[in-house]
Amino acid sequence: MSSDTLTGAQLAAQTLHTLGVTTLFGVVGVPVTEIAEAAINIGIRYIGCRNEQAASYAATAHGYLTKRPGVCLLVGGPGVLHGMAGIGNASENAWPLLVLAGSHESYLTTKGAFQEMDAISVITPHVKLAIRPQAPDFIPKAIANAYKTAWYGRPGPTFIDLPADVISGRSKPALAKVLSLTAPIPPPPTAGVDPVRISQAASVLRNAKAPLLVVGKGAAYARAEACIRKFVEATKVPFLPSPSGKGIIADSHPLNTSSARSTALKHADVALVLGARLNWIFHHGEAPKWNPNVKIIQVDLSAEELGRNGGDPSLAILGDINMAVPQLLEALGGWKYQAAGSDYSKKLAQTKEKNEKVALQKARDAGSPLKFEHAFTIIKETLHSLSPPGDGGVVYVSEGSQTMDIGRSIFTVEHPRLRLDAGTYATMGLGLAYMIAAHDAYNAPQAQASSGPARRKKIVALEGDSAFGFSAMEVETMARHKMDILIFVMNNGGIYHGDAKTKEEFVEKQGQQPGPKSLRSWALSHQVRYEKLAEAVGGKGYFVRTAEELKQATIEGFKATVPVVVNVVLDSGRIENNVFFAWQTMMEQKANL
Repeated sequence: MSSDTLTGAQLAAQTLHTLGVTTLFGVVGVPVTEIAEAAINIGIRYIGCRNEQAASYAATAHGYLTKRPGVCLLVGGPGVLHGMAGIGNASENAWPLLVLAGSHESYLTTKGAFQEMDAISVITPHVKLAIRPQAPDFIPKAIANAYKTAWYGRPGPTFIDLPADVISGRSKPALAKVLSLTAPIPPPPTAGVDPVRISQAASVLRNAKAPLLVVGKGAAYARAEACIRKFVEATKVPFLPSPSGKGIIADSHPLNTSSARSTALKHADVALVLGARLNWIFHHGEAPKWNPNVKIIQVDLSAEELGRNGGDPSLAILGDINMAVPQLLEALGGWKYQAAGSDYSKKLAQTKEKNEKVALQKARDAGSPLKFEHAFTIIKETLHSLSPPGDGGVVYVSEGSQTMDIGRSIFTVEHPRLRLDAGTYATMGLGLAYMIAAHDAYNAPQAQASSGPARRKKIVALEGDSAFGFSAMEVETMARHKMDILIFVMNNGGIYHGDAKTKEEFVEKQGQQPGPKSLRSWALSHQVRYEKLAEAVGGKGYFVRTAEELKQATIEGFKATVPVVVNVVLDSGRIENNVFFAWQTMMEQKANL
């Protein structure tokens, strides 16, 4: 056989390399191990995760942080089904993801082959494109097409099914030469905007008595922070970031209304929404959370989002934020919101003062066991002393219901793409995968992500104990790849809250038959020693109960060069029977726990 032929596995790896892919996330097995090995041999970093869910989540976050498709490699059948978690997550968050999956030999279809599944039929409804190359020669074009499709337009997932015989088969001799001349795909072209819509939006804004700027992770993905910051400084319009939009404008900016979120939404008469969807996170843009008479001007790359829910399609602007915002600022002709003396500004200031006072009181509650607010404040203040927030040297990853909801307002960021959480899909179990992705995106030798002055980032995770349990074994992945990630497990013994204040109370309930006095559905074991997992794989673990222990563990964990798990024992919160989340719109939606 000619020496200039390539196997399907080599073709796949070479194509990824040509496209500029530097990292591949996956779980190997028959028949995709050959692809991973070929990728490693030509300089692509392969990060092998412990579960396909984690691999797909990591690739998804990598795509967001680098603004290029993240790439995930899976085995067929159950591997694809596990990886669908990341596919759904990428689709809902509008992040670019390319999934390569192996499958049974094409000539064994319908014969009960190893891990046989018609993946194309299963996956097609959930992706932008699904392809199955019929021979090795078709692999380069298939991968390039899927990569571009994931990246261009509204970002999202694409899928390639690679049968075992196509992976092990060989190309035609001339194809290797053609492949060597293949050019990388350029970044997506910038979508222009309609000047008539810009003029119309400017007119509406100039007449606003209570304007509000809403920024979402779409603006962060677009790298639109420079033009948005310029817009805020020029117009003095108050702004509200989404959880993942934090840092597009510094959280410390005086026009930030995050601590008066409900008041801002309730009283704004014009809202300029940049890269944020009017879904559950923003209460669908509708009353009663929003002013029923508000005029919402959406700017989005996806036409399907315009006019959705409370949005006004007649005011919407289709196009790139980096194009729309400068043109809108120019059309405003020097207009600036006159906040002084306005009823709207007074309401915002009063609410901010009230809420910040309450938050400060909770932060100072030094009771024992520790509570979320006090523990988070200790962690934040210690981290800020080690890495000033203006440097952008810390990336926060957060998951878990109370961990996210409480931590969101405490851990502030000054630059974009430095905070990752459960996102649009409210996905639990992605935290450790996101940490791995962030570490690679910011700190790898070929790092493609950037934010703030600090080149290298410390990845700091705030995990609920339930959320940590979804993917805890990925701590071993971190250790294997020498990732110095700092993880805080907020251990209150349950989902939402625990069910026992003491070990004795837990054991008593554990021994009960199902009934009113037995363990509840949200209960986890009492004070699990999660930090031991880090120690088992070569990292460091800390078990802390007091403020001083937590501060010391934070300092040592930040300076460590291995993965660190700090197991923070919290008050179980069992006596708080009503759990309510800010995104819920009706009092009836309280969970009576």
